Amino acid sequence: MADLLQIGNRSFHSRLLIGTGKYKDFQETRAALDAGGAEIVTVALRRVNLGQHAGEESLLDYLPAERFTILPNTAGCYTAEDAVRTCRLARELGDWKLVKLEVLGDPQTLFPDMRQTFQAAETLIAEGFEVMVYSNDDPVACKAFAEMGCVAVMPLAAPIGSGLGIRNPYNLRIILEQATVPILVDAGVGTASDVAVAMELGCDGVLLNTAIAGAKDPILMAEAMRLGVDAGRKAFLAGRMPRRLYANASSPLEGTFF
Repeated sequence: MADLLQIGNRSFHSRLLIGTGKYKDFQETRAALDAGGAEIVTVALRRVNLGQHAGEESLLDYLPAERFTILPNTAGCYTAEDAVRTCRLARELGDWKLVKLEVLGDPQTLFPDMRQTFQAAETLIAEGFEVMVYSNDDPVACKAFAEMGCVAVMPLAAPIGSGLGIRNPYNLRIILEQATVPILVDAGVGTASDVAVAMELGCDGVLLNTAIAGAKDPILMAEAMRLGVDAGRKAFLAGRMPRRLYANASSPLEGTFF
């Protein structure tokens, strides 16, 4: 059976979601998306032209609808009101109802403002949006987002764009143990090993941008991220051996000939 990522009533083969910011041009963006095998592509409506700026080149020219699912996001929003307005714009532009919600607390850390995020999520869900929500790695908050109707919860691994990797695997384990919707690590991963760790913990997917766009060779890094997701997912499904304090011979003496 295919190991599919299920978000709401949508199914995807790829568990790697890739953002579209910080690339040198749209051609490089598309090449990175292809190398990473992404099916879900997140786009900041405040920063990328998807048709809201008539006469300018549009990213949609490089993202055919039969190949990619566009995930508009509210990057750059610092209030619930701005985030809701941005999602409404996405619905008007492309009838996009699957959205990534993030409401930031301050421009230095880019941590989410959880109070504003809850407020925006409540409004958007009531208006029929399918909300994938960016959150702190707080098990209580992540559980509450799922219970209120978000279709996926996306706890950070580390601050956005930091490349620090997963700083708190223990909170992620708790979040995963009580999860009733997909859990995708969002923000802070820096390289393929970070992605593999997230998947080995049992995360349903990983969303990233800077780790690819900021690499010396973005296309090669995108491929590495795809392989990291695949390896980590397979390791999780296979079930790792138990950790032991002492050695355990791979060729035990019992049953030997001499």
